[in-house]
Amino acid sequence: MRAFLLFSPLLLAAACSSPTSDSASATATSATPDSVAEPMDTARPAAVDAQADTLLTARSRHVFSAPGSPDAFSLVMRGASVLTGEATFTITSASGQVIFREVLSAPDLEAAMVYEMKGPTATQAEREAYVRRRIQEFFADKNFRRPAVASSATFPDSTEAPAGTDRTAWDDLRRRPDAVAFQYLLGKEDRHTIAWSPLRKQVVRLP
Repeated sequence: MRAFLLFSPLLLAAACSSPTSDSASATATSATPDSVAEPMDTARPAAVDAQADTLLTARSRHVFSAPGSPDAFSLVMRGASVLTGEATFTITSASGQVIFREVLSAPDLEAAMVYEMKGPTATQAEREAYVRRRIQEFFADKNFRRPAVASSATFPDSTEAPAGTDRTAWDDLRRRPDAVAFQYLLGKEDRHTIAWSPLRKQVVRLP
């Protein structure tokens, strides 16, 4: 009888020291949130990790795709520095639909600095300041125009029109005096002009 009483506490101690159950471990693992992937770019996949720090942001609201309902224009740069990062340019309609997305590289925004330099070289601080200013001024009022296509405009020949230019959409926009265009510079001289085409139901590039 005494031997049985001594043996019982040993059993109780062994039961209390048993390892954590598998179900508890699984619960802890499943509580870790999944990472959220950034939406795909409509022009090309973004090379910058969506979790990278945001360096610069420019936002503006302007009538673009619908009269009386301003769209949200956004330019967000992510990456290690403003000289190596990538800036995502998006236009979101008043209803919340992304109607345009393009990824711009830091060199895209910096290249035109050559026309403002007073010497053959620029310091890193000067280059960074220029890129910051480009982003801050990206949505300046001067970059929007109405009408998107003047009624007196003539369509350029095939050697001057940008690749993918839609002549039919261009003709339709020429008949719409309230249509709005937005223009922005990439590189040294590559000026892009875009507008919302009611005919195509999408953003189109203009010559």
